[in-house]
Amino acid sequence: MMRVLVIGAGGVFGSRLAEGLLRGGFEVVAAGRDRRRAEAVAARLRKAVPGGRVEAAALDTATLTPDDLKVIGAAIVADAAGPFQGAEPKTARAAIASGLHYIDLADGRDFVAAFPALDSAAKGAGVVALTGCSSTPALSNAVLDRLTDGWREVISVEAAISPGARAPRGLSVMQAILSWLGRPVRVFESGVWTVRTGWSGLYWRDFGAAGRRPVSLCETPDLDLFPARFQPRGRAFFLAGLEPWPAHLGAWALARLVRLLRFDPVPLAGLLVRLSRWASVTGSDRGAMRVEVRGVDGEGHAARAVWRLVAEPGEGPVTPGLPALAAIRAIAAGRVSPGARACAGVLTLEDIEAGMAPHGLATTTEVRRDAIFARAIGPAFDALPAAVRALHETPGRSLWRGQAMTEGAAGPLAALAARIVGFPAAQSACPAEVAIDADGDRSVWRRRIGGHAFASVLSRPRDGGRVRERFGPLSMDLRLAPEGDRLVYRVEGWRLGAIPLPRVLAPSTRAHEEVDAEGRFVFDVEISVPLAGRLVRYRGWLLRVDQARLRTNTVPAE
Repeated sequence: MMRVLVIGAGGVFGSRLAEGLLRGGFEVVAAGRDRRRAEAVAARLRKAVPGGRVEAAALDTATLTPDDLKVIGAAIVADAAGPFQGAEPKTARAAIASGLHYIDLADGRDFVAAFPALDSAAKGAGVVALTGCSSTPALSNAVLDRLTDGWREVISVEAAISPGARAPRGLSVMQAILSWLGRPVRVFESGVWTVRTGWSGLYWRDFGAAGRRPVSLCETPDLDLFPARFQPRGRAFFLAGLEPWPAHLGAWALARLVRLLRFDPVPLAGLLVRLSRWASVTGSDRGAMRVEVRGVDGEGHAARAVWRLVAEPGEGPVTPGLPALAAIRAIAAGRVSPGARACAGVLTLEDIEAGMAPHGLATTTEVRRDAIFARAIGPAFDALPAAVRALHETPGRSLWRGQAMTEGAAGPLAALAARIVGFPAAQSACPAEVAIDADGDRSVWRRRIGGHAFASVLSRPRDGGRVRERFGPLSMDLRLAPEGDRLVYRVEGWRLGAIPLPRVLAPSTRAHEEVDAEGRFVFDVEISVPLAGRLVRYRGWLLRVDQARLRTNTVPAE
């Protein structure tokens, strides 16, 4: 029976890890700074897992030495104490120096980033040292490894966590959050590194059975590991939320105050823990996690994959300890090579999910085509020429250039309408450029023909080839119909803002896309309205700009 020293076994996550180890046949030494408290923790563990072998030990990580660890007789040290933000890996160093394996539940970005500096020492001692054996980065990366298996390209990556309203929020957890709340956070966005504010942004995400919840930018090791491991062309985010939603809004408002007044919110941790307990009487008690990735799958299709985890009330705090439990099992089985590194790419999703069933944790995975036209048209989309499919199915940001000509409005009334919408005037043999930002739910097209710019937004893909295209305040309900090697557009309705307008006055269009003899994407679009006549006609060809040139030639997405 292998003995594991659990530092922080009396904490929110450490206690769940210790119980999991005992049920898995490991012997546990529950360590704390105070001997009496450690004995009390050991007694609780014996009661929770009858028959489990538990001992207590007094250890102060601030003064810990290798000899302190050796006398305990453990083979593995598991640090679940935290907070890890801004901390030095003293315990890891002591474990390595004493010849013991080491794992922790660190979610501190700086801590995890610096951890590989211990790699040489760990290899020299022949031991494994893993940091971040928690929901982030271990579980999030294991999910992404599974979702992107066989993919050709990753465009964007996003992970989000939303604990239940009554999930225990210890002092160390609150201090960790406050250490970056309202502070500058470095993120990978729009293909470049930039700086955002911690807990900025108010995004609503679908957590499946746990419902839609607000989340904001959270600083975790994944902000570094996602770009390094999956090389997204667009962005890599990690978001977190609080239940109930007014508590989340309160944290968002506090972040704005910290940014504005530049004060340190960490001393407020105790007060905020108490406030969160008062607020917990409302809101859902289900914990949830969500991982989403967009990109190009193994068949060359734009794809979106979403993995969700929902924990029944009271079971959410088990989740962060499951990767640690899986890592300890893997180390005990000799399946992890010596060295010090982040626990990303070390464990499979199956390794971690093996411990979920006894705790009422349910996971689902959803994979779909992630191009508006492919979703709307269905299987017939794949029969279109490759150049047509490529323009409409390239995910993320893409830039297309070529040549075009335009015919302007047919009369004064049509010219007025064209000016309101932003259509170009007549031009011949002029440069054409289309910058497209596509995320599967909407596609922003920014056209520039002969120096004249106009834009539209495609959205609302529905069965039967139906999509909506908005030009300024006006939008048209279109039906897309493959006809041989052509894709033909027809107008089925129109509206001003959200107000439907009479069908009898609706614009008409003669529009199609195809491929010319040189394999180029060709477009021919004419839009007219009753009484006024033609608003615009533009036709020409486009080729995609090389990806290496793309980042310096496109404008930011809306």
